[in-house]
Amino acid sequence: MMWMDYLIMSAGPNFTIKGDWDGEVMGRNQDGTWGGKSKPLYLPGDIFRVNEDGWLIKIGEDRDDTG
Repeated sequence: MMWMDYLIMSAGPNFTIKGDWDGEVMGRNQDGTWGGKSKPLYLPGDIFRVNEDGWLIKIGEDRDDTG
């Protein structure tokens, strides 16, 4: 078993991953500025495909589509 320091929340077909503060898993610092992680789990605009084994495969980025 692997313990995670994150909370996975779902709402219908959507889900999000929460850390100790908003945006932690995306590389935000506690004060909300960017740059908290050198390798964040994901960033706004990342596009993923799920393969047959359940892995999320990053297939692209659309940094303009962050609304």
